[in-house]
Amino acid sequence: MRFPPRITRIGAAALLSALLVGGTVSAGSANAAATAVGSICYSDLPSQAYTTLRLIDQGGPFPYSQDGSVFQNREGILPSKSSGYYHEYTVKTPGSSTRGARRIVTGQQTEEDYYTADHYASFDLESRKPG
Repeated sequence: MRFPPRITRIGAAALLSALLVGGTVSAGSANAAATAVGSICYSDLPSQAYTTLRLIDQGGPFPYSQDGSVFQNREGILPSKSSGYYHEYTVKTPGSSTRGARRIVTGQQTEEDYYTADHYASFDLESRKPG
């Protein structure tokens, strides 16, 4: 399994200097025009998401065999990119006997981190600015 290249996050200063611009981003396709990507502050993510982000930065090992697989963006909610641009990773759900619905989807070139708590029905672009 091949994992996308990532820039390592090092400490709070790097988190602040590596800001991703939050806000609303239109989905781009005609049938998804009403949907948008929201924003979420890094500090507002569930604690299990921090574990997942650290594993992504380290290149694994990941708890599920599907982690790191290509995310197809079939829902058309994320900005349209070429196949292989997005990869998905599980955010563990405490008490769940399955992978649950929470995921982080990464964008390979600009270190975008999208969080979904509802199995791809909506996404938040993770922003590293203080929340």
